[in-house]
Parts: sequence; C-alpha cells; structure tokens
Amino acid sequence: MQAEITREWVTYKQAEEFSGLSRTTLWKLIGAGEVEAARVGRAVRISRESLNAYMRRSTECSTSESS
Repeated sequence: MQAEITREWVTYKQAEEFSGLSRTTLWKLIGAGEVEAARVGRAVRISRESLNAYMRRSTECSTSESS
C-alpha cells in the first residue's frame, strides 16, 4: 500500500502557535523565500512542511555556531 503524501497549509495564527515566531517574522521569512506560502483568495496559507524545514535549518545553524 502506497502512503499518500499530503501537504498541510496553515494560517499565520496556527504557524505562530507551533513555531513561536511572530507574524512579522513569518511575513519576512515568506518574503525572503525561506518559508513557502500560497495566497488563496485574500487569505495566505503557510506550508507547515516548509516551516518545519526552516526550523530544522535554524536549529542546525545555531547548534553548529555554538560548537
């Protein structure tokens, strides 16, 4: 049986809650292309997968810098 790959898109509020980042920071990351987002009508949805990847990269960078 093949696993179905689904992409989860979240609101700014949901992204803020699980990442701990502010709306402004999320907005800047999206603008810089660090985090993927899509516009659905007037609403913006953020790729949770993309945000998780950014958080992993950030953790790896801060861990290697402190070594």
